[in-house]
Amino acid sequence: QVQFVESGGGLVQAGGSLTLSCVVSGSGMTFSLIGWYRQVRENRDVVALISNAGTTTYAVSVKGRFTISRDNAKNTVYLQMNGLKFEDTAVYYCFAQTAWPVDNYWGQGIQVTVSS
Repeated sequence: QVQFVESGGGLVQAGGSLTLSCVVSGSGMTFSLIGWYRQVRENRDVVALISNAGTTTYAVSVKGRFTISRDNAKNTVYLQMNGLKFEDTAVYYCFAQTAWPVDNYWGQGIQVTVSS
């Protein structure tokens, strides 16, 4: 059983900043990849991912504005979002992938709303 505690969402004006945090836990589990997806209507797309080695991947639309980081000691992943745009408005889901077997898990989601 994987548990997520997501925080940091809310309402912000365009150009502003928010930081999302997610504590991921699972008894005896090792997470090789953690990060964030976001969903608008029925489409859920990757935002940013970070491996346990620190390798990062970003969606083209957020590269240069968002920064993902992780604290392995705290089992926490962060998403620093700067220069927010109206189109960043979405429900953001924390994501974790176990090393073996490879399984994907999502948190319950947290709303981010950017006013134009």
